[in-house]
Amino acid sequence: MSRFDTLFSGGTAITMDPERRVIDNAAIAVTDGKIAAVGPTSELANIQAGEVIDCTGHLLFPGLIDVHAHAGHGLIKTMGMHDGDRWEDICGEVYTQASPPAFWHAEARLAALERLRFGVTTGVSLLGGGDTIMRSDHPDHASAHCRGVVEVGTRSVVAIGPTRAPHPRLYADWTDDQKRTYPVSFEQQMQTCRQVVGDWHNTHDGRIRIAMLYPVLRDEHERDMAPEDYATACDQVRIVRTHARDKGLVFTQDGHWRGSVRRAERLGLLGPDALLSHCIDLHDDEIALIATTGTKIAHNPSANASIMGRCPATEMMAAGATVALGSDATAPDRSGDMFRHMQQAMHYHRRHHRDASVLPIGKVLAMCTIDAACALGLQDEIGSLEPGKAADIVTLDLRRAHLYPPNMALHRLVCFANGNDVRHVMVGGALVLKDAMPTRVDPDEILTEAAREAEKMIARIDGAADLRMPADIWGMEGTAS
Repeated sequence: MSRFDTLFSGGTAITMDPERRVIDNAAIAVTDGKIAAVGPTSELANIQAGEVIDCTGHLLFPGLIDVHAHAGHGLIKTMGMHDGDRWEDICGEVYTQASPPAFWHAEARLAALERLRFGVTTGVSLLGGGDTIMRSDHPDHASAHCRGVVEVGTRSVVAIGPTRAPHPRLYADWTDDQKRTYPVSFEQQMQTCRQVVGDWHNTHDGRIRIAMLYPVLRDEHERDMAPEDYATACDQVRIVRTHARDKGLVFTQDGHWRGSVRRAERLGLLGPDALLSHCIDLHDDEIALIATTGTKIAHNPSANASIMGRCPATEMMAAGATVALGSDATAPDRSGDMFRHMQQAMHYHRRHHRDASVLPIGKVLAMCTIDAACALGLQDEIGSLEPGKAADIVTLDLRRAHLYPPNMALHRLVCFANGNDVRHVMVGGALVLKDAMPTRVDPDEILTEAAREAEKMIARIDGAADLRMPADIWGMEGTAS
C-alpha cells in the first residue's frame, strides 16, 4: 500500500495533459511537492496519505498562469483613469519618485493574495509599467517584491530591466518622509538587474524566477528620438537580450504593435525564449516571423491595447505560434481573475470573426495553463496535472447557482466560473489556500498594509485630485461631485 503526503479525492479533474483527459471521480496523489499519480479514484484505492482532501462536487485543475501583469499597479488601479493619459503619468511618477521598498512589498503581497484567491499560482510581474518605467535603480525594490510573493506562497516571474534611452533617468527614494533624488544611468540599471538575477532567480524551490525586459522600440521612437539616442537604445536592448540568453532567462517586452516585431527581428530579439506582449495589428509577415522563430506571445484581451487594435491571436496560433493569456492587471480597470480574461478572449475573437466556434473552450483554458507554461519555458514543471510535475493544483466548488447543474465540467469552468469560486490552492505541494482562506498570511494584515502604503504614495505625489469621481462617470455631464 503506497503512502503519500496529500490525496485529493473525488471531483472531476481537468488534467490538461497531452491527451487532455477529463476524469470523473478523480484522485490526485502528491508527495515531496510533486504529483505522484492521477487517475480515477477506483484505480488509486490503495493509496494512503497524511492528508486527504475531499473534493466531492469540485473541479480539479492545474494552477492558472498569468503571463503578463505589472507589479506596482495594485496600489494605483483606477487613479486618474478617466483623464486622458493621467493614469500612465501617475505610474511613471510613482515608479521613479514615490515608491520605496515598503511600497513594493505591500503591493506584492496584495497582488499575490489576489492571485492566490483566484487560483492563479504563477504570474509574470513587470516591476513597474507602462512599457517604459521599471524600478531598476536599486535591487532593494525587487527584493521587497520577491519577499512579499514568497510570504503568500505563489510563484512569480519578475521582469526587470532598464528604462528606454536616453539616460540618465531621475529617480528618488524616501527616508523618514524625506525625498532624495538622484540620476540613474543605464549601467547602474543593468547592475541592479544583474544583482536581482543573482539574488533571486530560481530561488525558493523555483517559485521566484527573474526575466529581463527592455522597452519596445517602435517606428515613432526612431522618428522622434535624437538619432544618437535611438542608436544607443538599439545597443542597449541588444545588451539586455544577450544577458537574458547568457543566463537562460525569459526576455520580455510590453507593447508590440504595427511593425515593431519586424524591428525586433532586425535587432535580433526574437526566439523561443522571447515573450512579446499585446502584439496588436501585426502584419502577415510579422505573424510568420513569430511562428518561425518560436517567439511566444502574451495576449491581453482585456487591456486597453486590445481596444486600440486587435491582437491576431487566433491567426498566430493557426500559424503554429504559442499564444498565452495575460491579465495586464491591474491596469487600470482589470483584475487578476483569469476566468474573466478567458471569457473576454473568447468574445473578443468570436466577435471579430463573427463565428461562435472560434477559440474553443478547451483551447482558451490551455492558454492560461499548459500553453502559458510553455511560453515561460516551464512546460516540464507546471501547467498540467501529470506525474512528476510540481503539485500546483486548484479545486473549484461547483455547488453554486451559477455553476449548476453539475455536468459538462469544462464548460462550467471556463464559461461560468469566477475566481471567487476557488476553494483550495496547492503550490509545489504546499496547501496555501484551504477552504478559501490563505494558510500562510493574514489577509487583514495585507489589506491594512496596502491601504497604508497607498495613502503614503498618494501624499508623495499630491494625488488627492486623482481620486475624484469624474463629472461624466454617469454619462451625464456635471452630475458627479
